[in-house]
This record gives sequence, C-alpha cells and structure tokens, in this order.
Amino acid sequence: MKRIVTIQDISCFGKCSLTVALPIISAMGIEACAVPTAVLSTHTGGFTGYTYRDLTFDIPDISRHWKQLDIKFDAVYTGYLGSFEQIKIVSDFFDDFKTGDNLMIVDPVMGDKGRFYAGFTNEFAAEMRKLCEKADVILPNLTEAALLLGEEYIGEGYDEEYIKNLLMRLSELGTKITVLTGVSFNKNTQGVMSYNRETGEFSGYFSENIPGYFHSTGDVFSSVISGALALGFDMGKSIKIAVDFTVECIKHTLGHEKDHWYGVKFEECLPELIDMCKK
Repeated sequence: MKRIVTIQDISCFGKCSLTVALPIISAMGIEACAVPTAVLSTHTGGFTGYTYRDLTFDIPDISRHWKQLDIKFDAVYTGYLGSFEQIKIVSDFFDDFKTGDNLMIVDPVMGDKGRFYAGFTNEFAAEMRKLCEKADVILPNLTEAALLLGEEYIGEGYDEEYIKNLLMRLSELGTKITVLTGVSFNKNTQGVMSYNRETGEFSGYFSENIPGYFHSTGDVFSSVISGALALGFDMGKSIKIAVDFTVECIKHTLGHEKDHWYGVKFEECLPELIDMCKK
C-alpha cells in the first residue's frame, strides 16, 4: 500500500485542507497520514469568529518521532502553510523524509484572482519560492504563479505560448514538474497545463467551465493529483483524474450552493473517484 503524509491545517467544520485531503487520499487506496499545522473551528472562507490554535512547534516533535520509527512515505504533500516558521520547518521535514524514489509535492497556497489571501505578503511569497525549490511537483494557480515569479498577474487574454513560457520559468525554481491550474483559453473551458523540466514535455487537459465560486476545489484537485502520482499514474492521466473528479464535485454541488456554500459535496463523488483509479 502506498503512503502519503499531508502537511496542512485542519478545520473542525468546513471543507478544506485535511478534512478534504484525508478522505480523498484514503478513497484512492492510499494510507493517509497527517501533520496538522493548526486547528480551526471552521475554515476562514466566509466564516467569522472562528477559533485558531497554532501547532507549528509540534511539527518537529512529530518528525523526530517518525524518524525514530523509520517511517517512509511515497509522497509528502503540503497545502496551506500560515507562517515563515512553518515553511522553514516543512523544508526541514522534506530533508528528513526525502528518498531517492518518493515525491515532494507543494501546493503553494497564497492567493487567487490576482490577490494574496489575508495575511500573506511578497516576503512570504519569497519564502514559499524557497520551498518550491525543494519540490518535485508544484501546483500553483495563475495568481500563485505570478507571486512566485514576482511579476504582474495576467488572469485573462493570454494564449498557450504565454502559459508554456510561464511553466518553463516556474520550473527554473528547481522543481521537476510544474502543474498550473485554472488555465482557460476561452469562456467555455477551463483546465490544467503542466511541464516536465527533465523531458521538456507539456501536458494539458480541459473540461467545461462551470460559472461560480466553489470553496475547496483547489484542495480537492491537489489531493487527487498527489494521490494519482503516488499510485504511479503518468502526469497526463493524473491531471485527467484530478480535473474530472473536481468537475464532478462541482456538478454535485450545483443547486445546493445555499446549504453547501462552504465547500463542494465531494463525499458523494468518492465512489466515482475509486472507479477512475481502477481504469
């Protein structure tokens, strides 16, 4: 059985980070392990008055214990990291658990729609860039790509040549594979493009563009593609599974946005994910 450890926060209510990653990775037939970076009563997207407990300084103790037990992972997958200190500690975690044949996967969660999420700065983006240098795979959206490169965000009106150039420049950070999400060349479709620095190969996959904003889709996509890569699927197949499953989750939520505004109904789609991994 493959084993993934995912490092990110956990919200007691709401669908994001660990509450999305753990069930999805498990449904894919992978042993899912967790390093929680913080515990929140709810996620921060649209909720107010939520509680927050920082677990930053528990991470090194977890890492030391696991090293004593000689636990190995097929992939280490990071999501939302909330501070400079957490980035540094996760960087050390990569050093401790990197082997010759596992994957370090970074979703550089920092912003969307051309803006930083609350609390993040250009200085934070510079530190995240250093973590991406150690990754085998990075999963930025268009906003995060611009922040990592320290350049202007271009959210529309671009062409395939621009996206390919963006991917190649991101790969110069040191990562082997760059996966860029939220790519759209017309109003009807949206999808993903990737670039493998070692082979020079580009991959892409697009599906229908469903209007609206749906919480947790980024975490759904990142969890699925991390699992697919750990299972040994090639990049093209991994992207297809992740995009198709994310779209299915959105479709299952349409018509229920009032009750499930805080996240897509991915739980109802897990049987489909299991089938996708068998094909």
